[in-house]
Amino acid sequence: MSPATPATAHTSRLLDWRVRFGALALIWGFSFLFIKVGTEGFAPFQVTFGRLLFGTVVLAVALVVKRDRLPRGARTWGHLAVAALLLNALPFSLFAYAELTIPSTLAGICNATTPLWGMLLSLVALSEDRPTRVRAAGLGIGFMGVLTVLGAWQGFSGLDVTGTALALLASFSYAVGWIYVRRTLGGTGASHLSLATSQVGLATLQLAAITPFFTSLPKSVEVLPLLAVIALGALGTGYAMLLQYGVVAEVGPTTASMVTYFIPVIATTAGVALLDEHLTWNTPLGALIVLAGAALTQTRTSPRTPPTPPTPTSPTPTPTLHPATRP
Repeated sequence: MSPATPATAHTSRLLDWRVRFGALALIWGFSFLFIKVGTEGFAPFQVTFGRLLFGTVVLAVALVVKRDRLPRGARTWGHLAVAALLLNALPFSLFAYAELTIPSTLAGICNATTPLWGMLLSLVALSEDRPTRVRAAGLGIGFMGVLTVLGAWQGFSGLDVTGTALALLASFSYAVGWIYVRRTLGGTGASHLSLATSQVGLATLQLAAITPFFTSLPKSVEVLPLLAVIALGALGTGYAMLLQYGVVAEVGPTTASMVTYFIPVIATTAGVALLDEHLTWNTPLGALIVLAGAALTQTRTSPRTPPTPPTPTSPTPTPTLHPATRP
């Protein structure tokens, strides 16, 4: 067989990227369904601990296979511990608690507000990204979308305020975490895989330390919630990160970050179709407005804008992608 022509090879790579991009969107979109199912059999902290544990196992195996090394230096590990809290342990737990009282569809939409929080933080000089008129307009449009999703004109009737606040706080934690990572871990010299494995592993230890104080072992283990937690960790927190690295390396962070805008759509579709969650007209309309605003906040005025941080988050959520990623 003759070797493939450049055009053929190029087409093959594009098809391979599209398949992995679609898989990444599906995995992260379904993460909110997995959380909802997981909390039906386990306490929220247990769901988060299981998610982080199985995610760490997948990443650690990849680290060994690639013969990569863990990062060195106490300072780097200290920053990774903070990143693990802000990007993994805290938001994952908040989403798990939120989905005790709100549908997975709403949690998925709340996750899409992360770039809005990031833009809001930039207005108070907590980020290197300086606001522009277009991005400021995107911020306003995005939060109008949030109010639409929540049905503000109805006085938020029928809405669980606590659960919704927890989901929004989780997204805010992602934004703060990305800014922290950007400032502290950009020049460590360690690989993305090494940093991600270390970060998720530290988050697992954090949850292992606090979970026994807030929960007790379940009296029985149901198969479906257990499978949901395994899928949430192995796929949504472990394998999805590996997919993300490949997509970013092949097509760049700008194109790869577009996966963010598919996540709430898939989360909503999965929640309605598989969990029979109720959907009113304002939810999808508000979600579209949120995504439109989020897209505007990501516009760049100069190609010299510093690259996004090298370590992942989510669900939401997330290495070289913009803060908008990760569930």
